[in-house]
Amino acid sequence: MEYLHSKNIVYRDLKPENILIDRDGYIKLTDFGLSKQNIKGNEATYSICGTPEYLAPEVLFKKGHGKAVDWWTLRALLFEMLTGLPPYYKMNKRKAFEKIKYDKLKYPHYFSQLTC
Repeated sequence: MEYLHSKNIVYRDLKPENILIDRDGYIKLTDFGLSKQNIKGNEATYSICGTPEYLAPEVLFKKGHGKAVDWWTLRALLFEMLTGLPPYYKMNKRKAFEKIKYDKLKYPHYFSQLTC
């Protein structure tokens, strides 16, 4: 993410399906179709795109978003890697969006204080 952001690219679609591991064990990102270029500093973009389970709240509030959405999505991805589901997963997308926008993240009881 840091490299993409240094090139003024907001990725906006980080999810397990877009992460590959090459034969040498290096991580590669794929599918840059939703990426936005030339987003400098704290500039914002306003298009609503991404995979529903990984959308950042600022995308859903439709008031503009920047590079920070990638870090939020990385957190959601790490949460899923540790628990098996994205942090605000719901079968009903509308309910999931409400949770993303308004609920504080709840960590499973088996997470240590250091994890949280």
